[in-house]
Amino acid sequence: MTEALKTELVNFSELTGEAGSARRAELARHVATLFALTSDRCSDEQVDIYDSVLLRLVDMVEDEVRRYVADQMSSLRRGPEETIRRLADDEIEVAEPILLRSTVLREADLIKIAEKRGNAHRFAIAQREVLSEELTDVLVRRGDLKVKRKVASNDGACLSDASIMALISDAASDATLQLSLSERADLAEAHIASLISVASEEVRRKLHATGRSHEAERVEEAADIAAQRMSNQYWLGRYDFETARSRVLLLAKRGMVNEAALRRFASEDRFAEAVATFAWLVRCGVEEVSHWMVRPDPEPFVILAKASGFSSITVGSLLSIGPWRHRLTPDVRSEAMSMFERMTIAEAKRKMAHWNNTVLN
Repeated sequence: MTEALKTELVNFSELTGEAGSARRAELARHVATLFALTSDRCSDEQVDIYDSVLLRLVDMVEDEVRRYVADQMSSLRRGPEETIRRLADDEIEVAEPILLRSTVLREADLIKIAEKRGNAHRFAIAQREVLSEELTDVLVRRGDLKVKRKVASNDGACLSDASIMALISDAASDATLQLSLSERADLAEAHIASLISVASEEVRRKLHATGRSHEAERVEEAADIAAQRMSNQYWLGRYDFETARSRVLLLAKRGMVNEAALRRFASEDRFAEAVATFAWLVRCGVEEVSHWMVRPDPEPFVILAKASGFSSITVGSLLSIGPWRHRLTPDVRSEAMSMFERMTIAEAKRKMAHWNNTVLN
């Protein structure tokens, strides 16, 4: 049945020789368009048939036609996987729309292409809406400056510590890369400090000396933005604590504010609601608690949480949300949890008794 359907869809016997060139191009366009229009309604067997037909056709047509097929396939939610892989590994003029947009293309395929193809392919991949750490590691390791700039400016790119440090190292001589990194929301405090260190006076002097004054100004702007990140207010300004406080008060009136609710907000990374809930449970002001839960040193929060009888599960969840998701390194987070588990409630209460509001803030 499958072979019969293939024959009905395309008669390959009519496509041989130079005389069939125009017919091959026409059929490739026709089949690609037909599939794009009907893909959501096709069965798995029909998708496989289209895949085998298109795979043969794209190997029989010129670049321009393959580009047309790639354009048709690039935005589909389901599609002929073998054909899409073939097009993604084609010349960049053909591969670009697939590399930019296709969700059918698997991560293993993207990594393979980024490893073996050139910077044009890597640059296209770097523009995808979502990039995993494994993929960005390859792009940063093998890509040129243009690729690295694009990765650094892509908010959907997850960066490993190794990739961030590699980009910061390269940023020492590139103002555009410095600025892109300074605008990322996922840099840890140590990364920000490293970024500031490379945006040095020496770099500015070099840029001025080569007549690139505009870039020198961007270096200064990057340093300013990175320094601003280090303040608590930069992070807290992202959240609507007033609305969160109102929501939590409504829940409190219904008797629904407890540690379980706090963990639920933490699991959903609803930082403002978590702060408001924690504040209500410990009987402190939201503004005061928000400053404890944003600072690079979580010790005051850990002591208060222990004194208030929270579980280690709850504390561990809170140490991994909101600004702390970016500001705390794994080591700092681990040390905070060790402190919490070692400390007794009585010890925590004694520490709190010796604090005044200035120290707590």
